[in-house]
Amino acid sequence: MYPGKYGAQHPDRPAFIMAESGETVSYRDYEARCNKLAHLLRARGLARLDHYAIFMENHVRYLETCGAGERAGHYYTCINSYLTAEEVAYIVNNSESQVLITSEYRREVAMAALADCPNVRLCIVVDGPGDGDKVVNLDEATAEFPDTPIPDESLGTAMLYSSGTTGQPKGILRPLPENLPDNPLPVFQFLMQLWQLREDIVLLLPAPLYHSAPHAAVNFTIRMGGTSIIMERFDPELYLSLVEKYQVTDSQMVPTMFSRMLKLPEEVRNAYDVSSLQVVVHGAAPCPVQVKQQMIDWWGPVIDEYYGATEAQGVTFCNSAEWLAHPGTVGQVKFGQMHIFDDDMQPCPTGTAGTVWFVNASEFEYFNDAERTKEAYSPDRTMSTVGDMGYVDDEGYLYLTDRATFMIVSGGVNIYPQECENLLITHPKVMDAAVFGVPNEDFGEEVKAVVQTMPNESPGDALVDELMAFCREHLATMKCPRSIDFMDELPRLPTGKLYKRVLRDRYWGDRKSRIL
Repeated sequence: MYPGKYGAQHPDRPAFIMAESGETVSYRDYEARCNKLAHLLRARGLARLDHYAIFMENHVRYLETCGAGERAGHYYTCINSYLTAEEVAYIVNNSESQVLITSEYRREVAMAALADCPNVRLCIVVDGPGDGDKVVNLDEATAEFPDTPIPDESLGTAMLYSSGTTGQPKGILRPLPENLPDNPLPVFQFLMQLWQLREDIVLLLPAPLYHSAPHAAVNFTIRMGGTSIIMERFDPELYLSLVEKYQVTDSQMVPTMFSRMLKLPEEVRNAYDVSSLQVVVHGAAPCPVQVKQQMIDWWGPVIDEYYGATEAQGVTFCNSAEWLAHPGTVGQVKFGQMHIFDDDMQPCPTGTAGTVWFVNASEFEYFNDAERTKEAYSPDRTMSTVGDMGYVDDEGYLYLTDRATFMIVSGGVNIYPQECENLLITHPKVMDAAVFGVPNEDFGEEVKAVVQTMPNESPGDALVDELMAFCREHLATMKCPRSIDFMDELPRLPTGKLYKRVLRDRYWGDRKSRIL
């Protein structure tokens, strides 16, 4: 989040605009705020490679709290703003953060977390009062410092945590060379080119800034001197109105956002001009084929897809034309070298699903977790995986089938629940869906679906029968749910990822094994 020459060339250009409040921060003001905070962190004892954490909602002061670390050589950790105090404390302690930055809205949770964080020397509240020397207001604490750069600027970077859908969150640490802050890490330089970042970009961000993709997108946009429109929360109609209002050229999205916009009444969808869109990038979760096809029909061939974990050991990519020729793909590998291996680390034939491995194009480790770092790498440490499963076609296009953790084994048959989820979400009475394995004494596991209905639909036996018939019409019997339950709202993270472990564990109870 270091604009360098672009910020100096256009000091009055909006660096970002908050969507609902309309509050605008120019590059001049953004630079001044970042520099003052960098001075404060130095004054409070943080040296290069030291860590601090950020815990707040999408806020007008969020980006400067990242930008200070980017120019002071720090690792900064953006924490999911929906976590509990116990979860926040775990990440703060695990990341060895010495400072916690929060907002008045999240203050209560932050203070509760700090009670279990003895190594935090300072808490900064961006928009609320201080309380002694340890808890300070941002503007008051930085008032005495200059708005010019610190004398020893160096590149810093985020150390983000996995969402924790398969266990405790893991901090993803990258080696940080002693570069100047205008020289980003190679993986980020690659992504800036892949996502077609340019100086005149107007980026609309509907997702939380603590998540890796939107965080990277706004970082790159600032580095290019563009303007970001930051939504405090995602609302499908508001999103469309912002595209029209600001003549948005680019956006970063997740598939659930596509689904919600497609379920707007047709007259609402057609009420807004979205013709300014040039590049809409999506990832984070597989996109149902029907959903993406409808989005391309609506917005045109402006939708690009990538696959890559926060670990960024490899990346695949496809544009709309490639996807239309290979429906369901997440693209060809563009960064790193990809292999599909079975459980014995033998190559899988074309069209056969296995674990996706990458020859490491970007080095990483899980901070303070040598065991899980070891598990992510091959024995010779030349390759790594995050446990995703998929296959490649004859042209090298990757198709994801599921996370290895959630593969269902029923009667010795492997079932990948993503296919059923992708189908259910297209039903007009379904708002959201999750599919996973639950215990079955005869077959080991059976397929279970949990569905969130559209607002005006009534869950019940009749809808169960309708959805069962819908699945049987489109899927092999073994892939169809044996039972369907309903929930008011599925535990999906604001990033679009489904907290499936929480759902699945309810059905497995206190069993020590998930295999029968």
